Amino acid sequence: MSGTGARGHRGGGRAEGASRPGSGTGRRGTRSTGRPPRRPTPVAEPVDVHDPQGVRLQKVLASAGLGSRRACEELIAAGRVTVAGQVVTELGVRVDPLTAVIHLDGMRVQLDSSLLTIALNKPVGVVSTMHDPEGRPSLAQYVANREERLFHVGRLDADSEGLILLTNDGELANRLAHPSHGVPKTYLVEVQGRVREAVGKQLKDGIALEDGTVRVDAFKIVQVASHASLVEVVLHEGRNRVVRRVFDEVGHPVDRLVRTRIGPIRLGDLRSGRTRVLSKTEVGSLMTAVGM
Repeated sequence: MSGTGARGHRGGGRAEGASRPGSGTGRRGTRSTGRPPRRPTPVAEPVDVHDPQGVRLQKVLASAGLGSRRACEELIAAGRVTVAGQVVTELGVRVDPLTAVIHLDGMRVQLDSSLLTIALNKPVGVVSTMHDPEGRPSLAQYVANREERLFHVGRLDADSEGLILLTNDGELANRLAHPSHGVPKTYLVEVQGRVREAVGKQLKDGIALEDGTVRVDAFKIVQVASHASLVEVVLHEGRNRVVRRVFDEVGHPVDRLVRTRIGPIRLGDLRSGRTRVLSKTEVGSLMTAVGM
């Protein structure tokens, strides 16, 4: 009897505190979920952005026009500056100004002083090219005094006017022009007829053209008269004469079209035929808009 009892205790019994089948508890009284334990999320190792042969970060920022060296030291100490995506708070960090990717408050800092981006208010009658074989007025005449080899970003047809950008930064130009980045462009459009709100819904829902459907991102009626209307539209399409074509489709032919904004850059009070060099802050905002 005593031997049988001993075998029962060792082979079929449960030790004190052990879990019962179906009780839902595992070790240490925790409830079993039937799933394997979660693995801890790996923590990315911090990137060493220090370049012993480089220039002190505060000096690079000051050279980029972000303030005095002392003011730039305060920006660094406040954790507002990143290098290669890494927050830098130490004042002794050195970087290569030719290759470093630096952001201040999330905005890219333009370090290459040889790169130039210009805003032009293109007049009506000027073709969006740097040279026209037919001898028509082109963009080149407005930057003839520049030594840099500039090329235009995007187009405006000869009958349209307003903001166009010229730059010698190839990467920025390519990204601004590429549809994947979807940089919005704003137009002030004077059209024939009395535009109603229903037209805005049509444009937002999409207008079928021969080369595909076009949808505007935003629509606003600015002014309405009996015979004409002034509206503002925003879209990221870059197809040829796309604004004129969609308004033709809804029965409101365009009499005048002015592009007033490209991404974060505004035409402002820049007079027709005049240019201005974008500030480093403006260029930085453009770079940020296209993921640079």
